[in-house]
Amino acid sequence: MKGVKKQNLPVKICPVCKLSFAWRKKWERNWNDVIYCSVKCRNKKQS
Repeated sequence: MKGVKKQNLPVKICPVCKLSFAWRKKWERNWNDVIYCSVKCRNKKQS
């Protein structure tokens, strides 16, 4: 993702809160496995 402008970053929709979230550097290696936008949403899915 080097040299990509912020408006061109990939986006996903969180299944819990239905908000969109964009690619982050910390998710570079596992972007395909990222499902939830935050730890809070990841924990909410179980309840």
